[in-house]
Amino acid sequence: MKIYIYPNCSTCRIAKKFVEEHKINAELIDITKNQPTKEEIKAILTSFNIPIKKLFNTSGLKYKELNIKDKLLKATEDEAIEILISDGMLMKRPFAFNISQEILLLGFKEDVWKCKLA
Repeated sequence: MKIYIYPNCSTCRIAKKFVEEHKINAELIDITKNQPTKEEIKAILTSFNIPIKKLFNTSGLKYKELNIKDKLLKATEDEAIEILISDGMLMKRPFAFNISQEILLLGFKEDVWKCKLA
């Protein structure tokens, strides 16, 4: 399980605490330093049959500053993935996945995380 977090995000800190308290075997990754790979994003989109927009932090400042909403209207899937992985602040977080276990968690909702992980 990989869990991408932003250390300054209060929701990510809550998710991290949840992982530690429930002794969940996970790799916690600072999303500002390392983002999922293009291959991982493609696998997530295919495995979970979701639109790429679900992976973007649409309420984030970067998303709004860079006018990503309009860019995505014209972008191919590959271009959208490149935009997404270009900056960790563009990604919804915490962002947790394990494709082989069919787990994808976007954001933190304790009841959902408990059901999927604990």
